[in-house]
Amino acid sequence: MKFVSTIAGIILFILFFGFALKNTQEVDLHFFLNYELRGPLVLMLLAFFIAGAALGILALTPTVFRQRRQTSQHKNTIQALQSAAGTGTAPPAPDAVNPAPKLS
Repeated sequence: MKFVSTIAGIILFILFFGFALKNTQEVDLHFFLNYELRGPLVLMLLAFFIAGAALGILALTPTVFRQRRQTSQHKNTIQALQSAAGTGTAPPAPDAVNPAPKLS
């Protein structure tokens, strides 16, 4: 499996490298208040991709923290219920099995 992921990584690198080589022309990016930014197209795309990924991670952060807090609360509730029931965390012992009678 590691071999397949390595080959896939190499193929993706070659494709992205070829994309970068084909998109080296200069582009102008116009912002508000007459602010202008010049640079290669591939770098502009990369910068906006990274900015989008960072904003996506920031948008998910509250959800992740809320789920972690709820998981912790659920674990505490489970422990409280187990201690109230007196079972603890040990699994139940299996039932005894009688050996089968011998056929003669």
